[in-house]
Amino acid sequence: PGPRRTAVFVAALADLRARGRTGEAHALLCEAAAWPAELLPGLAAALIRAGLAADWATLLWEAASLPPERLAAAAAALAVAGRDADCDALLRQGVARPAAEIAEAALALGAAGREREADALLGAFVRLRTAEEAAALARRDPHWFAPRLLRAAGALPGTRHRDLTHALRVAGIATP
Repeated sequence: PGPRRTAVFVAALADLRARGRTGEAHALLCEAAAWPAELLPGLAAALIRAGLAADWATLLWEAASLPPERLAAAAAALAVAGRDADCDALLRQGVARPAAEIAEAALALGAAGREREADALLGAFVRLRTAEEAAALARRDPHWFAPRLLRAAGALPGTRHRDLTHALRVAGIATP
C-alpha cells in the first residue's frame, strides 16, 4: 500500500498545484504529515522526483508539530533511510514546541537507539532556546540530558557552554 498510496498522493498534489488550489494542496500535505513514519522517506523521494521539493519542505514543517512520539518516529524513519538532512531539518523545526515535548521526543529517540537524532534535536534546542530553558528540560532526567546538552552547547561559538553550566548549577543539577 505504501508505493501506491504515495503515487496517488503525488498525482493528487500535482493536480491541485496545476489548478492553483493551494489551500487544498496544503490540507493534503497536512494529512500526509501524519502518515505512518515509515512511508515518509518514499514520499520525500516521490515528491522531489515530481518537482515538488517545496511541498516536501512544507510537509516537514507540518510534521514538526506532530506529537513527540510521532516526531521521533518520523525523524528516525528519515535517518534510517539516509535522509539525514531531512531528519535534521525536521528536528530543527520541532524545537519550537514546549520543552517538555522536546524532552519526550529526545527520550523516545534515545530509547529507539537513535542517539544521533536525539543529539541533533538537543543541539537545535540549545542553539535556539535559552540556557534556563535547557536547564529546565534537563530536570526531566538530569543524568541523561545534562551531558548531551553541555556537549551541544560546547559545539557552539560564544558563551553557550558557560551559560548552560551556570543555569544547570542554579537549577541544582550537577554538571560533569
